[in-house]
Amino acid sequence: MRVSISITNYWPGEAQHEQLARVVRTADESGIDSVWVADHLIQGDPVASIDDPMLEAYTVLGYAAAQTERVRLGCMVSPVSYREPALLIKAVTTLDVLSGGRAWFGVGAGYQGEEAGMMGLPLPPTAERFERLEELLRLARQMWAGDDAPFEGRHYRLERPVNAPNSVRRPHPPILVGGMGEKHTLRLVAQYADACNLPDIPDGGETVRHKLDVLARHCDAVGRPFGAIEKTLGMALAPGESASSFVQRCRVARELGMEHLGVITRGVPWTEETVRTVAAAVDA
Repeated sequence: MRVSISITNYWPGEAQHEQLARVVRTADESGIDSVWVADHLIQGDPVASIDDPMLEAYTVLGYAAAQTERVRLGCMVSPVSYREPALLIKAVTTLDVLSGGRAWFGVGAGYQGEEAGMMGLPLPPTAERFERLEELLRLARQMWAGDDAPFEGRHYRLERPVNAPNSVRRPHPPILVGGMGEKHTLRLVAQYADACNLPDIPDGGETVRHKLDVLARHCDAVGRPFGAIEKTLGMALAPGESASSFVQRCRVARELGMEHLGVITRGVPWTEETVRTVAAAVDA
């Protein structure tokens, strides 16, 4: 099973770069698969303060790339409407080039209206966001294929979407679509993505099993093998949780069909010690 860390909380004080470097280097050295970061401008952890530190995601990932050699890097996940599509695709491509092929493309429809209002960011109605998300996914596939033909969508029109240099990872950086909506999100996963991301809901696995069944039906509908989709689960490391307790929870997730766990902390930043705690599940 792959195990990743997701950075949602940053460190107080002036030594952000030192703290970040220590955490991502520990992840790189301990077998962690990926380092994810939240793509927000304000702190959204429900147990943290809205004024707590939050760094811009792709700048963080570029810095993390320079501090590491092996670990993969991505956003969990980028809201579709916060950046123009070519800019977002270029950011992911640049990360992939400068990291030697280690970028993920994590994207979703977005949902945080409070953040959008506070920071002057666009957040169209839900139906429109999903239309934009599908167009973004189509455009990303086109640009990574090296096709610079005009792109004509309902919301996005590009005269010549050149992507030079192209990604190191071929045919493209792996695409993860976050969310569990049955009608739109999981269909987009089946049609365009390499990975899904489901939340860890404490109901004995009922929700996860159901969502995977829905995803399997969408895969059948578009002629895609269900096994081609990497099944990832977002979960939280409990405060003070031991490595043995975390490993046991990972085994339960694996029995549900999960292949990759993305782990967050609640209200506190990652430390070298907590990274090693979750790394204990890598070979378990």
